[in-house]
Amino acid sequence: MTSTHLLYLHGFRSSPQSAKARLMAERVRRDHPATVWCCPQLPPSPAAAMALIRELTADWPRESMAVVGSSLGGCYAARLAIETGCARTVLLNPAVQPARDLAKSIGEQRSWQDPSQSFHFRPEYIDELRAIEGGQLPHPEQCLAIVAQGDEVLDWREMVARHPGVQLRLLEGGDHALSDFESTQLDAVLDFLQLA
Repeated sequence: MTSTHLLYLHGFRSSPQSAKARLMAERVRRDHPATVWCCPQLPPSPAAAMALIRELTADWPRESMAVVGSSLGGCYAARLAIETGCARTVLLNPAVQPARDLAKSIGEQRSWQDPSQSFHFRPEYIDELRAIEGGQLPHPEQCLAIVAQGDEVLDWREMVARHPGVQLRLLEGGDHALSDFESTQLDAVLDFLQLA
């Protein structure tokens, strides 16, 4: 089935201006103009982020919507897929235990793309993360996970183990940002999504 709606979810301290988000937006606009594209700036609160994600996709057709999530956005994307059973899901070095991993990030944080932009990551956000990080994908075969063994932020073994049954692209080396995304992964992601 063709994906008519595509949601891209960025990672922690990131934004719609990340390299992967901009590359995806450019290719969707150029090659798939009929696809509805959405890449919101997610709020620091995981509960508020999920509320925004649900609101933005509330009237999207479940059978033809797709979601791509990077890092913490991968956790959000998996949660959306669990809740909606959407047609396609792509997880890019997804955070699988963000409550544990981000506990050390409480306090003032700066945006990767614009260090002049900052936000406060609050202690209660850890409980909000715990509330969304569990559950199993209803259709793992409709999910593509791209995991770099060289990820310097997250453990690739945990990422691989988190969602059994997904279509897996396990990369030797690489890094958390998937710096070679355009040259080695973007076409595979777009092919998997089957965009309108």
